[in-house]
Amino acid sequence: MNFLVIRSIALRYLWLYTRHPIRVVELFFWPFVDLLVWGFLTSYLISAGQDDFPWPLTYLIGAMILWDVLFRSQQGVAISFLEDVWTRNLLNIFAAPVRTSEYLGAMFMVGFVRVVATSVVLISVAFVAYQFNLLALNWALIPFYANLMLFGWALGLVSMALIMRFGHGAEALAWAVPFMLQPICAVFYPVSALPVWLQPLALAFPGSHIFEGMRHALGGDGLHVPHMLWAAALNVVYLAGAMLLLGRTLRSARERGFLVKITSS
Repeated sequence: MNFLVIRSIALRYLWLYTRHPIRVVELFFWPFVDLLVWGFLTSYLISAGQDDFPWPLTYLIGAMILWDVLFRSQQGVAISFLEDVWTRNLLNIFAAPVRTSEYLGAMFMVGFVRVVATSVVLISVAFVAYQFNLLALNWALIPFYANLMLFGWALGLVSMALIMRFGHGAEALAWAVPFMLQPICAVFYPVSALPVWLQPLALAFPGSHIFEGMRHALGGDGLHVPHMLWAAALNVVYLAGAMLLLGRTLRSARERGFLVKITSS
């Protein structure tokens, strides 16, 4: 794997934000609006309920910020792939001496940059507007962010494989895939709030363990190690499965000429 190749491809995607400033607005606008909505809702519930609504309601703000980590890392893969589809550059990528691992590495790097950029804004706004300091978690943030990015990358690879298999009609999945799992991953409520029959399915996703661990940490109980270990183990399984799925889909697309069809449509 050549890091210079990864950096070059990643820079190509990142330069799009300098040539088209409206992309920067898109990068920050939606998470900023989401934060305002959840922040104002939390403030209202606490003020309206007085003592009946305790401080843990601020979990909603923390959950929104961490959810954006998962979503932005997934978008770093899925949208970067779509950029090559939209600009008819996909064939150039696979015709060039670029390994698939290098191509994916560049997408992962773009996802990481997107996460860092939006997190700085959201954490700052949450602190100024709602006196919510996510950085109070200190080193516990590292496993949260790492596991969420790994899960987001896995979902991005799945999105990429589906688009490659079904063509332009599946482009909406680049945005839909993470939201399909949001209700099950217990982002804004504990797993115990789900129906009993759905709870085992929820715990089969890394996201559920991460958000449960977040609520545990914000409650002052420190890092919940079992949840983090489960999240890491599941991430290995999901990331390996997503890469296997993408590898088979890419091989089939090359054999059947789907790459040409996607690019030329």
